[in-house]
Amino acid sequence: MTTPTATATAPTKAPGKAATPDPARLRRRRRLTQWGFVAPAVVFMLLFFGYPLVRNVVMSFQHYTPKTFFTGQAPFNGTDNWSAVLQDALFGKALWHTLVFTAGSLLGQFCIGLALAVFFSRRFPLNGVLRSLILLPWLVPMVVSGIVWRRILDQDTGVLNTFLGALGLSGDTPWLTSPDMALLSVILVNIWIGVPFNMVILYGGLQEIPGELYEAASLDGASAWRAFRSVTLPMLKPVITVVLVLGFMSTVKILDLILALTDGGPADATQTLGTLTYQNSFVQLDFGAGAVVGNVLILISAAFAVFYLRANRTDGK
Repeated sequence: MTTPTATATAPTKAPGKAATPDPARLRRRRRLTQWGFVAPAVVFMLLFFGYPLVRNVVMSFQHYTPKTFFTGQAPFNGTDNWSAVLQDALFGKALWHTLVFTAGSLLGQFCIGLALAVFFSRRFPLNGVLRSLILLPWLVPMVVSGIVWRRILDQDTGVLNTFLGALGLSGDTPWLTSPDMALLSVILVNIWIGVPFNMVILYGGLQEIPGELYEAASLDGASAWRAFRSVTLPMLKPVITVVLVLGFMSTVKILDLILALTDGGPADATQTLGTLTYQNSFVQLDFGAGAVVGNVLILISAAFAVFYLRANRTDGK
């Protein structure tokens, strides 16, 4: 008599049902995929931004001269470069001019750009044509704009003084040759260049505001000014943050426009941190001092970058 033996049978898969993948393996694969997309940008940033930034910081603590390019020797001199630059009276003037130039440019560009954006948000004949023409100052290279405006603002043969003289007004204003007028003139030219950028970004933000909000405000009896304060400005807040921060970071380091207009003069009246960096590094060939001023510009820009990130994080909550 034989006894039946128990045989182990393997579990059978239900037909049409796939095996459950390992969650840990899926997470690792997803993480590798994410890093695969991010890695090129990280490598690019490290090579073209990270390395120059670190090199500039190191250079600010070195005695770096034209001789270094041949010998490769740049001995460290501690904080001598920093002390020499920060104690120089010209650095204080350049810092103040930078702040005035940046604040004046941003204020003028933003106010005029916002006014034009609101104006062009209404439909009327030739709207698109006029908006396209206003973009021209932004499309022209800044050096070209500087050279053209230098001819326009020339005290003796400039178009502006000639026009003012024909109107019976003062026709010999020293726009670029007077220490009292030069910085104001440079600010006005930079406002002319930057208005189109502000108008385009703010115009795009205005198009995203629902029209129902204005209809509700009108039904509540709100005036045009009240609707602007209570509807337009709050809805534009994220766009305004972007415009001001990007405008600051592009304005604070402007060099070519000032060089084309005044070359930092007269009597250092338009000397900014950007022009001071250029003169220290490429005119006086004191690369260590130039690196110090460049690092100050980087710190200022980094402070506003942090402000930008914090403002966006607050808006996202």
